[in-house]
Amino acid sequence: MHRWGPQVLGNEAHAKFLTQSGMDILKPSPRLPVLFLGHGSPMNAIEDNAWRRSWQALGERFGAEYPRPQLILCVSAHWLTDGWYLSAMDKPRTIHDFGGFPQALFDQQYPAPGFPAAAEEIRRRVQGLRLELDTQAWGLDHGAWSVLKPMFPSADIPVMQLSMDYSRPPAEHFAVGQQLAQLRERGVLVVGSGNTVHNLRTMRRDLPDNQAYDWAVAFDQWVADRILKGELAQLADFASQGEAARLSQPSHEHYLPLLYAAGAAQPGEPVRFFNEGYQGASIAMRSVVWG
Repeated sequence: MHRWGPQVLGNEAHAKFLTQSGMDILKPSPRLPVLFLGHGSPMNAIEDNAWRRSWQALGERFGAEYPRPQLILCVSAHWLTDGWYLSAMDKPRTIHDFGGFPQALFDQQYPAPGFPAAAEEIRRRVQGLRLELDTQAWGLDHGAWSVLKPMFPSADIPVMQLSMDYSRPPAEHFAVGQQLAQLRERGVLVVGSGNTVHNLRTMRRDLPDNQAYDWAVAFDQWVADRILKGELAQLADFASQGEAARLSQPSHEHYLPLLYAAGAAQPGEPVRFFNEGYQGASIAMRSVVWG
């Protein structure tokens, strides 16, 4: 986990953005879907496996079945802060926030542009939340680029990240997601990137994919049931699942992005799952598309 207090927009730059506050940088569009992507191991970004191929196939649907996004807003498990921050730099750096992996993974870059003017508009549209703009401290961590690079390999769609205030209760994260729902009709693709089950201490690297502990299967299925029944607000009460929840989400930062995505979903809209499986027995790769 990474907890940062990013450097925020200076007064001069902030004033420049405020001169545009009456303008809508993000233009109206048909409603984009909202995604939750189970990202799992960083190696999925470069290995030719079923998880990565599913991300590639999903990306190919944008511009065909789905509108092409004007902007991608990613909520990653790997940017935890005190307060909420939105990245607002022109050129977000590719962050390699992991260790012990082959050099080929550290060599990966995802040079997608930022969209500072849109960041100010989003801050204006999100009500009831103090949202600061970060121009230097972060960028795109592997929770973002490891899934976006297979989906949009040209890196020509602007990307920004929204941090998560880890001190706040789960219901508040869901409520922030509800605020993001409006952006789906402004050309913004909202992406939550985490895992419904994520326990690195109990991983079994000797097991093939799709074998999992009973508690992992039970918790992942509870999540799936809430989603299929449209009981999305109940996802915030994951601790009610007792031992299965404690084992599946011992620190729950990988669960929180699901709440943002679920909050941004509209009641009754179509939902489908993909990548319904497991890595290392205790990481669920379940991914969700609403819309």
